[in-house]
Amino acid sequence: MAEHFEGSFTQQEPIPDDAIAAALEVLKSGRLHRYNTAPGELGETALLEQEFAAMVGAQYALAVASGGYALACALRAVGVAPGDAVLTNAFTLAPVPGAIASVGARPIFVEVTRDLTLDLEDLLAKAGTARVLMLSHMRGHLCDMDRLMELCGGAGITVIEDCAHTMGAAWNGTPSGRHGHVGCFSTQTYKHINSGEGGLLISDDPEIMARATLLSGSYMLYERHAAAPPPEYFEQPRWDTPNVSGRMDNLRAAILRPQLANLPRQVAAWNERYRAVEKGLRGTPGLTVIERPDAESIVGSSIQVLLEDWPGEKVEEVVARCGQRGVELKWFGAPEPVAFTSKYDQWHYAKPNALPNSDAILAGVLDMRLPLTFSVPDCHLIARIIREEVSRVFQSPGFVQP
Repeated sequence: MAEHFEGSFTQQEPIPDDAIAAALEVLKSGRLHRYNTAPGELGETALLEQEFAAMVGAQYALAVASGGYALACALRAVGVAPGDAVLTNAFTLAPVPGAIASVGARPIFVEVTRDLTLDLEDLLAKAGTARVLMLSHMRGHLCDMDRLMELCGGAGITVIEDCAHTMGAAWNGTPSGRHGHVGCFSTQTYKHINSGEGGLLISDDPEIMARATLLSGSYMLYERHAAAPPPEYFEQPRWDTPNVSGRMDNLRAAILRPQLANLPRQVAAWNERYRAVEKGLRGTPGLTVIERPDAESIVGSSIQVLLEDWPGEKVEEVVARCGQRGVELKWFGAPEPVAFTSKYDQWHYAKPNALPNSDAILAGVLDMRLPLTFSVPDCHLIARIIREEVSRVFQSPGFVQP
């Protein structure tokens, strides 16, 4: 009898007991709003900002309502205006072009490589078309950040890093989010710390972060931030920066702080599961494992593989067969968006430019979450199931590659 996986790909770990206790204290106080604090008190949100900035080595941090809000706030804070062009990855998720569209700007998509990172040659070719790059570290894959920053520095491009999938990751020892001018993170349920929704911005630029803080809805209470720029950086922008309210509240911050302290252990657990699946899939006929460079310190909360040059109906067959055995795979080559999964040519509001190289790559991308509710033996089982079904389809008499 064929093996079957019984776990849930959407079931996260429980919120830790110390986070629940901290949340109860906030609820008992009734002081959920970040600025509803007693005299001299640093609320949970201010403490979270302080701790997150220290963890990544940033001068400033700001906690906001969602990762998508963090992206849009960063765009406004660096001066993106309606009608401006913003470079971004062809391989990303809908909130990235959505954030660009939300400020009235227009995305210019850059090709993706077989490693699922931004194609730096295509970026170089398009560097003159925009002065801002919103770099998505999609599904945790980091491009050569040293080369990217050298290229962008030479072209005068401001870099905003979308680190929704790379909290805890690094390139050559530098934490994700610390190469660009602004780093944006998510604390949505499926990210690396979980408050349901939430986001964080980091930067060393006091002018950018003063504007971001005012944009988030600080009113004139910015001095209550423990990880904000000094008051003098707010003097001019406080007169002409709109309030686009998107603050994080103390309840969510209380839930997040204990999780943040535990993040290194969680990263190690994800990576153990990732490596188990990766090892189990190596050498599978017709399947390409994406090799991660030595410079990249990963957070393996999901894994991607390629079925290169496969007919679409055969990829669909693999997805269906694995699904029948309890393994949930997402396909980025599907003709229509499905749940969280969509691709650049399906965002019609963005009027996307044609990207033939990305089309060929995304047609073979399979994606799978690795929640920490899975054990390492679970991951061995999942890899066996994928290996068996990919091999079965690839070696079937009707399989013909174009």
